[in-house]
Amino acid sequence: MAQMNLLHAINSALDHAMEQNDRVLCFGEDVGHFGGVFRATSGLQEKFGKDRCFNTPLVEQGILGFANGLAAQGSVPIAEIQFADYIFPAFDQIVNETAKFRYRSGNEFNVGSLVIRTPYGGGIAGGLYHSQSPEAYFTGTPGIKVVVPRNPYQAKGLLTACINDEDPVIFFEPKRLYRASIGEVPEESYEIELGKAEVVTEGSDVTLLGWGAQMEIIEQACEMAKEQGISCEIIDLRTLSPWDVETVAKSVTKTGRLIISHEAPITGGFAGEISATISDKCFLHLESPIGRVCGLDTPYPLMQEKEYVADKYKIFEAIKASVNF
Repeated sequence: MAQMNLLHAINSALDHAMEQNDRVLCFGEDVGHFGGVFRATSGLQEKFGKDRCFNTPLVEQGILGFANGLAAQGSVPIAEIQFADYIFPAFDQIVNETAKFRYRSGNEFNVGSLVIRTPYGGGIAGGLYHSQSPEAYFTGTPGIKVVVPRNPYQAKGLLTACINDEDPVIFFEPKRLYRASIGEVPEESYEIELGKAEVVTEGSDVTLLGWGAQMEIIEQACEMAKEQGISCEIIDLRTLSPWDVETVAKSVTKTGRLIISHEAPITGGFAGEISATISDKCFLHLESPIGRVCGLDTPYPLMQEKEYVADKYKIFEAIKASVNF
């Protein structure tokens, strides 16, 4: 075991993957000798050469078109989109090509080895073009998986699983935690199964559900609730597509209450899909309406970032409202 922050854990996963399989390639804007804007790929070009870790032009659609072609002919491409906000020029390549490649060929060819890494979310005073959480745009796209880690241990294990998975995956990295989240991480390679949520803390009164950087905030809110005698069960969804309905439904059946929190705006956010499914599965067990504590339906603000975010106080108020309903 070694102390790693989130960046080191991601770098370690990439290092192991490139060492174990010479078909693994890392590329994107400034990922070569520079190591990317956040330094996630530092040292990889020096170790594996410019033909396996290299810079691309500043054109996201081209990065993903290139990645699709590489994956289709047997390479294992790991494409970095510098910020999740920049993923939209590549949207057509991802949803119309990456996600549909296997289906349209009748499984004669596919791009299942492709992983798209991209940092998402706020907390760095990045304003409207460097703070978005666009995960919900892709959860409605059959054929592609969506994964979001919450800490270094999860990041390394989940990213390794994404690289080894038979389907293309978008791996959203919570950039606010890149250097802020530090923990014990195995130095060797390991996997955390995709599609499985984790019950982080067991409780009896209310279920709290989130993913990525929001998990830290949820845990803070639950500590506040604990002082009020409220027992919270905390679940990290980890994989948003396909998401673990069974684990969440089992928890809500026990507690009778559910609050979902994410950074993205509430309208069209993935919390809505979860709410609809759990209402269907657990209707007779619910003791209060399902709560959603999310970002506001505005562009991500710079000056008003603290007012915009779904912080621990908003979640705490939602917990009290749910329990006292």
